Amino acid sequence: MDLFDFMQETSSKKESPLASRLRPKTLDAIVGQTHILGKNSLLYRAIRADQLSSVIFFGPPGTGKTTIAKVIAHTTKADFIQLNATMAGKKDMEEAVEKAKNNRRMFQKDTILFIDEIHRFNKAQQDFLLPFVEDGTIVLIGATTENPYFEVNRALLSRSRIFELKPLSNQDIETLIDRAVNDVEEGLGAYKAVITDEARAFIADYAEGDARAALNAVELGVLTTERSADGLIHFDIGVAQECIQKRVLKYDKDGDQHYDTISAFIKSMRGSDPDAAVYYLARMLYAGEDIKFIARRIMICASEDVGNADPMALVVATNACLAIERIGMPEAQIILAHAASYVACAPKSNSVVEAIGKAMDTVQQVKVETIPPHLQDAHYQGHEAIGRGIGYKYAHLFPNHYVDQQYLPDEVKNERFYIPSENGKEKEIRAWFDIIRPGFFKSEGEK
Repeated sequence: MDLFDFMQETSSKKESPLASRLRPKTLDAIVGQTHILGKNSLLYRAIRADQLSSVIFFGPPGTGKTTIAKVIAHTTKADFIQLNATMAGKKDMEEAVEKAKNNRRMFQKDTILFIDEIHRFNKAQQDFLLPFVEDGTIVLIGATTENPYFEVNRALLSRSRIFELKPLSNQDIETLIDRAVNDVEEGLGAYKAVITDEARAFIADYAEGDARAALNAVELGVLTTERSADGLIHFDIGVAQECIQKRVLKYDKDGDQHYDTISAFIKSMRGSDPDAAVYYLARMLYAGEDIKFIARRIMICASEDVGNADPMALVVATNACLAIERIGMPEAQIILAHAASYVACAPKSNSVVEAIGKAMDTVQQVKVETIPPHLQDAHYQGHEAIGRGIGYKYAHLFPNHYVDQQYLPDEVKNERFYIPSENGKEKEIRAWFDIIRPGFFKSEGEK
């Protein structure tokens, strides 16, 4: 590195964001992630001993994936190459592999290839790395905000150890905030700012485990707040609230947060908790989830988990789906809350789910030769000659519009598929059947 390169690097470091300047250079300086970086952990020992094998770090933004990679870069004797999958192409990977081969052949030196946002690489790009990870030409470090089991090739996963990073705790975030405010060389210490406990706690809570979000807020607050008469910058709760106009939700519509939130939403409706259902609905709406997707899930829940215990649930859910397409946001949130709370409060039954499940299994497993002749189509001339429709009893000609006759094929005539519960309207269904078909829904022990 010549003088001009040194000057450029020094200038760039001073001008870089606070979160980048404060990035730790040693393992012991990393805040949080003790479940994978505790002093007796495998990863900690491997980094300290410079014996790292291929790994993939995944977790939400701002939890330290790149930080750990940078610490490895500062501690390893291996050559460290960094690529970002949002910009790198096959040529960049070929150059990195060629350099790794030269390192091994000419200097007996290992090469660590760090690929940030590795999930951005397509299958072919990921496959290109396989033989070089396999034979040890490169030690791969991948970082991703997406679940690697969905986004990274299985073959590459099998050659790597997966480490999941968790959102930082509020206490961890507060530690980083104090470091940022007081560090004179890398942080904002030269500005002589003081932050109140209330403001620190507010920023930590706002960040929701994202160190970068917290540090960006602190930097904005310190750099935009006037110095007081005592020569200090007072970072109080008012400053904190001005810096944060809106809470940032961690919600990736293609990742874990999407699936986790919709799962909690459905389970809350199924569990008859309207408060939780409306909360998770609000969380999805706030994050910009597709309202048609939410409406479809409500319709499914109305049939799957409510069913005939309250048939109106599906009517409400279906009409809500139609209504939001005609109205749109923001009023659509009221309609979705209407439908979600109705489904959550409705009596529950999954009898229709069990009925169709058992019926599908029976269709698959039991061979049925023919539909009972008296039920077969008899709308054409000559049906009598071949025995079709003969003997069918028209239900509306009998008391209560019911007549006892066989409807199921002979092979499965004793099967019971739909067994209504004792909840809601299904209790009425049972009562009606006790009139027209006494004992039909009783268990074998009750008959």
